[in-house]
Amino acid sequence: MKNLFSNFKGDLFGGITAGIVALPLALAFGVSSGMGPSAGLYGAIFISFFAALFGGTSTQISGPTAPMTAVSMVVIAGIVAANDGSLDKALPAILVVFLLAGLIQIGLGLLGIGKYIRYIPYPVVSGFMTAIGVIILVTQILPAIGYYPKEDSEFVNIYKPKAEQIILENTLKEEADEGILVLEDFKQTILRAEDITEADKLKEAQTLANSEASGVIGAIKVLPRALKNVKWLELILALSTIIIIYGFKKITTAIPSALVALIVVSGVAYGFGLKYRPIEEIPSDFPMPNMGIFTQFDLNSVTPYIFTALTLALLGAIDSLLTSVVADNMTKTNHKPNKELVGQGIGNSIAAIFGGIPGAGATIRTVVNINAGGKTKLSGMVAGILLLIVLLALGPIASKIPAAVLAGILVTVGLGVMDYKGLKAIPSLPKDLSIGPLKFSSEVVIMLVVLVLSSIWNLVYAVGVGLVLASLMFMKKMGDLTAERSDVKSLEKEVNWPDEAAFPLSLQEEVFIKHLKGPLFFGSTSEFQHLADQIPNTASTVIIRMGRMEYMDQSGLYTLEDVLFGLRKSGIDILFVDVLKQPRYMMERVGVIPELIPEEHIFKSFDDCLTYVKSNVKDKFAKS
Repeated sequence: MKNLFSNFKGDLFGGITAGIVALPLALAFGVSSGMGPSAGLYGAIFISFFAALFGGTSTQISGPTAPMTAVSMVVIAGIVAANDGSLDKALPAILVVFLLAGLIQIGLGLLGIGKYIRYIPYPVVSGFMTAIGVIILVTQILPAIGYYPKEDSEFVNIYKPKAEQIILENTLKEEADEGILVLEDFKQTILRAEDITEADKLKEAQTLANSEASGVIGAIKVLPRALKNVKWLELILALSTIIIIYGFKKITTAIPSALVALIVVSGVAYGFGLKYRPIEEIPSDFPMPNMGIFTQFDLNSVTPYIFTALTLALLGAIDSLLTSVVADNMTKTNHKPNKELVGQGIGNSIAAIFGGIPGAGATIRTVVNINAGGKTKLSGMVAGILLLIVLLALGPIASKIPAAVLAGILVTVGLGVMDYKGLKAIPSLPKDLSIGPLKFSSEVVIMLVVLVLSSIWNLVYAVGVGLVLASLMFMKKMGDLTAERSDVKSLEKEVNWPDEAAFPLSLQEEVFIKHLKGPLFFGSTSEFQHLADQIPNTASTVIIRMGRMEYMDQSGLYTLEDVLFGLRKSGIDILFVDVLKQPRYMMERVGVIPELIPEEHIFKSFDDCLTYVKSNVKDKFAKS
């Protein structure tokens, strides 16, 4: 506790400043997620406080972030659609997924996975971050111009026939589950159908319309309709917010420009009595646990999202630990990655129980905290407490904020989160991938694949595809490099090593020396299979020097076994020199040693092998 209050004044000011920066973003991310502004505030409050308290980075400020919100949107939209478009019905399942993500993060930290997060390839992260920016930008166009698909009666009417079909299907399914569906008699179905009101049909049609217009593709589809129904006041409010955010930064960065824009534009809109669309009402009561997580738990509704929960956990881990590195560079300290993951997991778990959206370490807020004097965990806790005070004291006032203002804030977030460094590097990256006459950069291909798939398909699957592509391309490169280093090339001449200078000239036709350099693994086995092509027809003995082959995997082992078997079948004797521990262990497991290569044909040094060769190999081509 002593260390916690060692920098009280600096931490207090840093936490307050970071909390002020977090406020408009928390509201905006909550609205963007689909759960409302209060969910964004709850997430910011609990994640900031508990991730700071239990985490491993003293100056980290955590809360909802753009990447975490973008993935959360997918979860929320999917579960809401499966629950008749009702957020209230879907909420327990949504929060269970978020809780699971937090628990997975705790598990990752306890298992010590934190130090491995840095191995995720940069092109995957770059493509993902740029896609997040694209998703936020495109999906915020509609609220920025005041268009909401489910409120467009013409658009909703298009989906009424489909809505009636779904309602009928659900009715039949209910009857089948109850065991009262009889093909010969639909009396019960007719009776139930009579209870279906126009309001029920409208609600289902609105759900379908909303679902059709969700995501990047959906927003683009309805954009022509939206542009015909622009609400100019909403557009002016959004544009004013964007202009103030970018313009105020040029005046000073001491005060968060997003907060200035929020206060100024909202104040003008409310003060002049403009008829704008406000955000959802923010309750001013102390947040209470959502017990529906436990009392209404349904494994079937959550199972499809387990992989998404894992993705949320990993994304939050990457986001947080990257921010921790930034904090280390600024404060000249060293964070504890696994402890940080545990802290983030605890924060996300508690936030989920209280109805908040998930989050991670936030770079901008952390930098603001450090620059304002924050040095210990107290700063992050203060930021959470400040947001709680804002919730309790200013909830009704915050509920008057125009929705278009938050859309404007999110547009700037979308523009800011894109990886411009990665985009600028596209023309200069080496083109190491060939498809026919065309040449590409493998890293650019990975980045663009992740970017496109994330934007138009699925964030979760896109990252998986990106990781698989990056791994395959990496293995291909390493295989090529290893094969090149190992000189495992057919029709290429072996270069003698220095200690081979004394090898008898008279035996050079009878003995072929093969040098292995680097690991023999699945990436280099295809070249090694051509070993027989290198051996001259005059050779009766092959010496394989293994002193520089430090590792062999199962693929390499079986390839070596096949090659050795082929050589033995051709009547060629094989001698091993300097077999290292790991390759020898592998060869002993499958009987290569001693069944194919007996112990007397394995030598510790080349000199020992040379002595054996001189005694046992005859010069068949000696001139008489």
